[in-house]
Amino acid sequence: MSREIIIDPITRLEGHGKIDIFLNEEGNVERAYFQVPELRGFEKFAQGRPAEDMPQITSRICGVCPTAHHMAATKALDDLYKVTPPPAARKLRELFYSMFTVEDHALHFYFLGGPDFVVGPKAPKAERNIVGVIGKVGVEAGKKVIGMRKKLRHLMALLGGKAIHPVMGLPGGVARGMKKEEQADFIQAADEAVEFGKMSLGLFNEVVLKNQEYVDYITSPHYTHRTYYMGLVDENNKVNFYDGQLRVVDPEGKEYVKFDTRDYLNHVAEHVEPWSYIKFCYLKQIGWTGFEEGPASGIFGVAPLARLNAADGMATPLAQEAYEQYFQTLGGKPVHHTLATHWARLVEMLYAAERMKELATDPEITDSNVRELPEETPEEGIGVVEAPRGTLFHHYKTDEKGLITMANLIVATQNNAARIAMSVDKAAKGMIRNGQVDDGILNMVEMAFRAYDPCHGCATHSLPGQMPLLVTVYNHQRHVLREIRRG
Repeated sequence: MSREIIIDPITRLEGHGKIDIFLNEEGNVERAYFQVPELRGFEKFAQGRPAEDMPQITSRICGVCPTAHHMAATKALDDLYKVTPPPAARKLRELFYSMFTVEDHALHFYFLGGPDFVVGPKAPKAERNIVGVIGKVGVEAGKKVIGMRKKLRHLMALLGGKAIHPVMGLPGGVARGMKKEEQADFIQAADEAVEFGKMSLGLFNEVVLKNQEYVDYITSPHYTHRTYYMGLVDENNKVNFYDGQLRVVDPEGKEYVKFDTRDYLNHVAEHVEPWSYIKFCYLKQIGWTGFEEGPASGIFGVAPLARLNAADGMATPLAQEAYEQYFQTLGGKPVHHTLATHWARLVEMLYAAERMKELATDPEITDSNVRELPEETPEEGIGVVEAPRGTLFHHYKTDEKGLITMANLIVATQNNAARIAMSVDKAAKGMIRNGQVDDGILNMVEMAFRAYDPCHGCATHSLPGQMPLLVTVYNHQRHVLREIRRG
């Protein structure tokens, strides 16, 4: 007789989710569903609000990725009001965003996804956390992790007003500039961030790459999908988090399309399934063919693995060296192994640290001219950045007074949603055999989504417009008297 395994709640991610695994008569997996049961209504209740509020409103979607929403919203306002920020303002934004990327990638590697490798995927669940990581790598390394994040958050608060919900972005610029006497602190932090990035890659090399069992997990077919990949690139097709064009490569690594961010609706579409509140993005010109991989399927990936696949390299020297080692070790481009995302994330962290150094030492960054006041009547604006967890779109339409009439947010985890669903299903089918299940095996199923660093607080939408509800009424002996269901 078939039976069901439920992992609820899933752990070490942003937001909420559950996994339903259905077994057949032999105890093997028939289908595993990755479900997102929570609801966010930001697109709807943004309507009628002043567009200038969007960088603050959307940063409340998630406490882990507020800076990504803040920056995408701010860039959408630039486009909405047809205003170009002065050079110093643009550099301050990118510096702020680079600090955020270092801090956020460190959060995921050391606190969320990394413990599965550093401590071990089958280690006791009480040890698969930052405490277990410190126990494995040593107190001094742990102090560096905590100290680096603390320093970066302090400087983000200085530059952005707040570390978690920044108030720096304005249409046409930023709220404050960098004082010359503050510049030295940012330069010092950048130097430390570069060393921190090198240390983290060294740790990955020692703990993960020198452990054949872990390497086998990374390259396992149970965690591998041949899909398309998308990411922002600069004029040289190098990875860029703040600006550029969107480049898509096919499963063979060849460029499929490259387009300006304003054209995103010609290339990205969304599919809805009845079992999840998340929408599943796909390449519009190819179409939706179901949860399938390969060149005939429009499913694509975003985030670190995808960005490195979509680009021709990194724009800074140390990160470029790490990029080359990454692909050389894993057999060349593109890399289709989902768990390799953890390694790609550390390559990106080093790039973001080096970019911090370039921007912090730029003499122009302390220029007092940090805003160009908008004068155009607003109509429509689109802003795109690479969030740590992938490509993020903000698209607004307003009336002549600048009040929002339409808001469309396509977040990184939506872009990844179809690939995540496939990853969980494939991992469950590979790991669960003959009904043999334990905590370590279930954690290895969770590892399939955890590598993406998903944020379901950002990604969920409601098609029917209401949450499912289950009310169970018990008597004093805890016997069920009645169940009331909605949805």
